[in-house]
Amino acid sequence: MTEPRISRRQLAGYAVGSIGTGIHSTVPGLLLLYFMTDALGVPAGVAGLVVTLPKAWDALFNPLVGAASDREALRTGRRTRILLAGALSLPVAFAAMFLAPLTGSGAAAWVAGAFVLASSAFALFQVPYVALPAEMSERPGERTRIMVWRIVCLTLGILVAGGLAPALVSLAGGGRGGYAAMAAVVAGLLLVTLLVPALGARRVPARPGAEPLGLPAALRTARGNRAFFALLGAFVLQAAAVAIMLAAAPYVATYWLGGYGLTSVLFVCLVAPSAVAVPLWGRAAARWGRLRCLTAATGLFAVASAALWPAAHGGVPVTLVLCALLGVAYAALQVLPLSLLPDTVHADAARTGRLQSGAFTGLWTAGETAGLAAGPGLFSLALAAAGFVSATTDHPVAQTDAARAGVLLGFSLVPAALMLLSLPALRAYGRRRASCAPDSPIGDET
Repeated sequence: MTEPRISRRQLAGYAVGSIGTGIHSTVPGLLLLYFMTDALGVPAGVAGLVVTLPKAWDALFNPLVGAASDREALRTGRRTRILLAGALSLPVAFAAMFLAPLTGSGAAAWVAGAFVLASSAFALFQVPYVALPAEMSERPGERTRIMVWRIVCLTLGILVAGGLAPALVSLAGGGRGGYAAMAAVVAGLLLVTLLVPALGARRVPARPGAEPLGLPAALRTARGNRAFFALLGAFVLQAAAVAIMLAAAPYVATYWLGGYGLTSVLFVCLVAPSAVAVPLWGRAAARWGRLRCLTAATGLFAVASAALWPAAHGGVPVTLVLCALLGVAYAALQVLPLSLLPDTVHADAARTGRLQSGAFTGLWTAGETAGLAAGPGLFSLALAAAGFVSATTDHPVAQTDAARAGVLLGFSLVPAALMLLSLPALRAYGRRRASCAPDSPIGDET
């Protein structure tokens, strides 16, 4: 019997969760480092550790959540409880990150603790959420529909977060009070967008297939899925490149383009084109193959980001045009790796007899969060090496030419280099893609 198509209502109910995940993934990466260095007086090197080291916990915690999600799926037939735990706890932890009552080292400790809690809550939601498409349908074409809806909503969440959050800070008067007001509004958006798919997951039957392996055994089994790890390696490098640009955006707006208020404009120019480009990349992938399109988008992103180095010296218009071009490439970097991920999961099930959706998505989200954390960490190191001086809202400081150059370096040449480094991993995935589902209708090369 042919499996029925997933209704648009079901697709929308699932995909709206990506608005929330996009918001949470974007706002800390865009504003948290700047909030610490330019509002709380935390030195750049220390602030970099604060946004990086808590993510090391994610690398351990996310696979544990994946294994727990698989156990819940087997025991209850659903992944609802872990999803709900994340949906309810993340908004509170997120708001706490921007409510630090201290400055300096005390503020660094507060933000670090809140960030660990927020990252843990995010894992509780994100890991089972990413596992759901493999269980919503066994048909590759339907999983592609799910992913397109999800990425469109993810792009919307990223766009809302990047455009709205800096604007809210400015409208609320800037400084610590502005960030606190922004955090309250964003926390409310998170609560609504995460609860919808968490409650809807009660209608999605899980398909663990067999008694889930313990985490060590699952990881040992997963090692044989070389296509998965090649794809993951490329995705982590690309996530780090994008995260560096996000962390650098408010600094570039402030120290190169004329003011912090341009952060929202810069971000909208970077992300808005991706909302239009997602379906276009889907059509291109159907014609030329996902891997070819992903490789082309990676090259385009590298070239455009490298071009930002001379463009920023020339003023705002050229910089914004290049950001729009980056947004077109960014759409492919979001949708195509995630459309390939379920193929590697199902291919592994054919190899091992076990559908370990939670285990693989736990590893995937751990890698993603590691890349997203490495970006701000690398950027903070560039700031510290360039002599960037942190300040509080009440006592701003002028930056040296070397510090300003460090800001621009992190926004342009470093992301370009990381994108180029991801190309060998994509080639390795291409050599091993025969282990992926051969019946994918998205046009992979054979």
